Amino acid sequence: MTTWFTADLHFGHANIIGYCDRPFADAEAMNRSLVEGWNDIVGDDDTVWVLGDVALGRIADTLPLVSLLTGRKLLLAGNHDRCWVGHGKRAKGWTERYVDAGFAEVHQGHVPLRVVGQDVIACHFPYRGDSQDRDRYTEHRPPDNGQWLLHGHVHEQWRQRGRMINVGVDAWGYRPVGEQAIAELLMRGPADQPPQYQPPQ
Repeated sequence: MTTWFTADLHFGHANIIGYCDRPFADAEAMNRSLVEGWNDIVGDDDTVWVLGDVALGRIADTLPLVSLLTGRKLLLAGNHDRCWVGHGKRAKGWTERYVDAGFAEVHQGHVPLRVVGQDVIACHFPYRGDSQDRDRYTEHRPPDNGQWLLHGHVHEQWRQRGRMINVGVDAWGYRPVGEQAIAELLMRGPADQPPQYQPPQ
């Protein structure tokens, strides 16, 4: 049994292909490739933490794609997830829909985790930095108390920046990243690493 991490799949979001220079002809091809890439490496008994932004577009068509993904899936909601508490009253009733779609659990904010014996925290948002030219949602970001942080949100901006590790698909070859790869980064210490566009071997 392995634990995996990912974020920012953006199922059904055609514009993300252009925004992040994703190598897909259209949203349908992107959806298919993301599902196949996930299922190629994640086993039925594995656990996958999705750190936000699963499905966009026509949500009735894109959210059900979660049911095609193998493993036990845990969602830590991001700003593009309908169930995110940052949406206020509009989020009401959506957590149940995400569970019905295939998530075993839905979490909000940031959560403490252990990765191969190392304490980290996970959140959709990094301590600082953004996919755009200004830091958005600053009130929803975790305080930087010196801990390692696994996050998404920044797409192709970096794979690692200091103690922040971006687990988003744009930084890891469009598939989840395993706990062992994360542990190796933790062991090497704070550093700056660019996105890795090909899946790790």
